[in-house]
Amino acid sequence: MQITQIHVFPVDEDKLKAYVSVILDNCFVVSDIKVIQGADGLFISMPSKRRKNGTYRDVAHPLNQETRRWFEEAIIGEYRQVVGGAKAGDGDPLTAEGSSFLAEPRQVHEDSSGREVGSGFE
Repeated sequence: MQITQIHVFPVDEDKLKAYVSVILDNCFVVSDIKVIQGADGLFISMPSKRRKNGTYRDVAHPLNQETRRWFEEAIIGEYRQVVGGAKAGDGDPLTAEGSSFLAEPRQVHEDSSGREVGSGFE
C-alpha cells in the first residue's frame, strides 16, 4: 500500500492545525483527517461521524498501531513541509514496503457462521 498523495489544508485555529486528504494507491481517498496540536505535540484524528447519543465514531481508521504510526508520520511530515514553506509532494510516493510501519497483508476469510474474519493486516 502506498500513500500516493497527501493534500494539506492549513487552518488558523487554536488546536486544529489542518484538514488533510490522503490518496492511497491512486485509487482510494480518505478525507477530513485532522492535524491537532495536543499537549504532547501534533497528532492526527481520523474522520468521524457524530452519533445520535452525541459520541463520535471513526468512519475510517487504521486497524493496527503500526499502520496508524505510519499514517501519522506521513501526514504530520507533509503538514510540516506545507506550513514550513517547503514544496509539498516532492519525492516518491510514501510506501510502507520495506518499512517497519506496515504489516503484511493477510487473507480475509469466512468463519463457520459465514462471517468475514481478519482485518486484512496482521
